[in-house]
Amino acid sequence: LALDELRLTPSARPPHRGTPQVSAKDRLAMVECAVAGVAPLVVDARELQRDKPSYTIDTLELMRAELAAQDQVFLLLGWDAFCGLPTWHRWEELLQHCHILVLQRPDADSEPPDALRNLLAARSVSDPLALKGPSGQIAFVWQTPLAVSATQIRQLLASGKSVRFLVPDAVLAYIDAHGLYRASN
Repeated sequence: LALDELRLTPSARPPHRGTPQVSAKDRLAMVECAVAGVAPLVVDARELQRDKPSYTIDTLELMRAELAAQDQVFLLLGWDAFCGLPTWHRWEELLQHCHILVLQRPDADSEPPDALRNLLAARSVSDPLALKGPSGQIAFVWQTPLAVSATQIRQLLASGKSVRFLVPDAVLAYIDAHGLYRASN
């Protein structure tokens, strides 16, 4: 896909997860370090400025209001997050504001929950390039799996092991400078 920009939007208080290990300020700084000078990646900090839980639907409504009606908006989700959609606030409304691109790994073997089966049957297209209109469809993007997850990276850091080559150098420098994800945190 030829995207004008890809916005990375850290969540201040994700309602479906526990409290993040590090502050919103530090998480924002790490995302900024990771994308510095990498077009079309852009950091969107709007969710960090909310004084209430961050809901994806609220962010999409705000983004959609800033764009022309015909502009396409894509929400990128990993397979696990996509399968969790039925637990999200107002999840049924997401496709009114965006297309959903699901980053799928060949090693993902779980089936979607029943609540998503009918949605997939009605709204999925086989080729992301075939997405039409500003919103309303779902496509899968196949990716080569990395042998590491964010959870594993945090565990490696907590145990004092190196994560060099697993995160961008600028992010690792920030983590080291601020002592993030260490066993004492």
